[in-house]
Amino acid sequence: MAAPMWKTIPCKIAELRLDLTLACGQSFRWKEYMPGIYTGVIGNGVWQLHQTDTELFYKVYRNKDDVKAELGDAVDIKQEIKTEPDLDTVVPAKKRKKENSKMHCIKKEPVDNLIPKVKKDLETMNSHCLKSFPPVHNNSSVEQETDSDDHVLKDYFQLDIKLEEMYKSWSKADQHFSKISKEFTGIRMLRQEPVECLFSFICSSNNNISRITSMVDKLAKHYGRKILVSNCVDGEEFYIFPKVEALAAEGVEENLRKLGFGYRAKYIQQSARYIQENGGEDWLYTMRSMEYKDAKKNLMKLCGVGAKVADCVALMCLDQPGSIPVDTHVWQIAARDYMPKLKQAKSLNEKLYEEIGDYFRDLWGPYAGWAHSVLFTADLKQFKNGTKESPKKAVKRKGKDSTKEEKKKSKSK
Repeated sequence: MAAPMWKTIPCKIAELRLDLTLACGQSFRWKEYMPGIYTGVIGNGVWQLHQTDTELFYKVYRNKDDVKAELGDAVDIKQEIKTEPDLDTVVPAKKRKKENSKMHCIKKEPVDNLIPKVKKDLETMNSHCLKSFPPVHNNSSVEQETDSDDHVLKDYFQLDIKLEEMYKSWSKADQHFSKISKEFTGIRMLRQEPVECLFSFICSSNNNISRITSMVDKLAKHYGRKILVSNCVDGEEFYIFPKVEALAAEGVEENLRKLGFGYRAKYIQQSARYIQENGGEDWLYTMRSMEYKDAKKNLMKLCGVGAKVADCVALMCLDQPGSIPVDTHVWQIAARDYMPKLKQAKSLNEKLYEEIGDYFRDLWGPYAGWAHSVLFTADLKQFKNGTKESPKKAVKRKGKDSTKEEKKKSKSK
């Protein structure tokens, strides 16, 4: 299957920062395999994302059957998939047999060599962006796919919500937010699929981002369905997140314990069974139309779902923008910058949890959960020195540090 072309939708970087939004602990399915290009799974597709100051670029890789199911039989699937020349037209079959066995993978595209002939058709991109992209397709059969994919991406990032205006409102209400947000623009809440979001955060209990990511990958690999059966992207394999019934099946808890999930294995299987017995995935989706407190109360009926996990799920996939997940980290932010009396508290009990949430809801308004995420991100270790360091700079710095260390060792000898 030929690789799809880059497509684009208008999106100012002030409305969305990929490097911050995808790395602040909302979703655990995105990785930056190449500088500035983020690869992850949304629904049944593998997505690659990149942005400039004014546009959001994307590619989508799917199984043919999934494309057919989404678009209907009226669309010519071959024309839909083959957005670039067939391999047979550019590389003779005999020569291809001599190529490395890894040719079945969709190769990483060199940053400086993405079809140079289209440079004149694109705006000049700033220094942190790719130098060139293939042009956006305009033929009718692909437009139908593009329109559908545009909708998926806009919904996932909730791009209909004007983030710049909310930043201005929060800054007027909160001097501390005004100061912090100048460096941390474009952080917005994702609208994830409820099943994936829920079980990801069940895995987050007493855990770090690296281990949570590993667990989510294991759930997808062992109980989901592989995307691109005969291909891979960035040299990696990707899987659709498993259905509730797969996680509710007999033997899941035992297998997950063997895979290193510990006590969370029980939470996952029992929560999956509860959901299955109460209407399946539809039970989760009904919470998008509930009042915040009702949605949270329902979520906390699940095994292993406490107040903090329930608030994360409510905020990140159930359309509850006023939800404030309060963990020890947020408690410390509140005590340090907003509510000094909290410094005297010895533990984060239920009463304090509600008090902190209500304080921020009164301060920031209906989208308080979004504002809270900005301060939470700014306080993460990887962003302590401002916004995230680019991979290229990190490699250079690491090289210099290594050289200095080697010199010190040689002197000591």
